[in-house]
Amino acid sequence: MIRSMTGFGAAAVEDSSGRYAIEIRSVNNKFFKVSVRLPEELAVLESDLEGMIGKRLRRGSVTVTGRFTPSSKVLAGRINPDAAQAAVSELLAAVPDELRDRTTVEIGSLLSAPGVLQQEADEDLVDQAREVLSKLVTEACDKLVDMRVREGETVHDDLAVFGRRMSELLKVVAERAPLVVEAYQERLHARVNALLEEAGTKLDQGDLIREVAIFAERSDIAEEVNRLGGHLEQYSDLLATDGGEPVGRTLDFLAQEMLREANTIASKSADVDISRTVVEIKGLIDRIKEQAQNVE
Repeated sequence: MIRSMTGFGAAAVEDSSGRYAIEIRSVNNKFFKVSVRLPEELAVLESDLEGMIGKRLRRGSVTVTGRFTPSSKVLAGRINPDAAQAAVSELLAAVPDELRDRTTVEIGSLLSAPGVLQQEADEDLVDQAREVLSKLVTEACDKLVDMRVREGETVHDDLAVFGRRMSELLKVVAERAPLVVEAYQERLHARVNALLEEAGTKLDQGDLIREVAIFAERSDIAEEVNRLGGHLEQYSDLLATDGGEPVGRTLDFLAQEMLREANTIASKSADVDISRTVVEIKGLIDRIKEQAQNVE
């Protein structure tokens, strides 16, 4: 199964302790990298969530963002009365006497004052948050994977088209290769005969056969064509894989091996038609390499 590396998933829930929310985003990356950001009071759970993500995803750069808005009950338990009173006194002290009776202090401003709201979460809250966030990560991951699968279907279709076209072109090369030697032999025979007629001598067939044999050996691309055909078979098998295992790195490596064989064919063959066909093959391989960068 081909899966894209880009995706997004989100989940949220509210209980007696407050509102929890998780967002997971993933983009392309040659390797697997995960970054988890949680509120300060729940930061101790970051490694737990990172481990959960690592079991679901294998490749890509993944960012997990968690948010927690405590309930009024939890919020009240964190307020430091002494610090709150000191903050109110400090704020009122800055107000002129004639305005003090009409002055009010907003709760939001008061809670943002240093020391008023204690950020440290107690163990009970952390334990409760661990269970809640684990469920939210699972839900968000499911959505992200679904998006990766949907995008992967489009990538799969493109890769399948590239593979089929390359197989057609490789067949053209394989059929053309034997004709190249025959054409060379005919051209060489005609050229040498013309020269020998001017000199008044006859052609030694043994020399001609020897020269053709040297050319045939030097330009023989049968082995490279067979290897490239084998790579295409493996390529088709990868596209047909349905076990959920990541195939992006394998596709990238396979494309490099395909390109190596195509380059060798191009360098060994002096035939114009084969050269043009190989240029198109190499273009398809480049497109495969580009798409492989998007595949998990």
